Amino acid sequence: MSDITKHEEILLISILHLKDNTYGVHIRSKIKEMTGQQWNYGTLYRILGQLVRKGLLSREEGEPIPEKGGRRKNFYTLTKRGVSVLKEAYRFQEAIWGGSTKMALDVRGEYDE
Repeated sequence: MSDITKHEEILLISILHLKDNTYGVHIRSKIKEMTGQQWNYGTLYRILGQLVRKGLLSREEGEPIPEKGGRRKNFYTLTKRGVSVLKEAYRFQEAIWGGSTKMALDVRGEYDE
């Protein structure tokens, strides 16, 4: 199994969902929508950098944006390896959860919150 952290997995899944407009602000919003967690930009860009170095994402600079003072947006795209790692992570989660469901845990009673 490929070693990715839960945060890396969340970030990869957010980019998978976004398809287009995969730059920092939209990725951060998607993560908030999916998890309820508000990531700071330092965390976001640190993990994006890790995923680019691991070959799971590619990064492409867009055109300069007047609203950003001429700075360019960085757009991120899943690589074939990134898609493969996500599929592997999904299969792994399915395998370890197997027939266990929230309902089965609730029936036992010992796992109520």
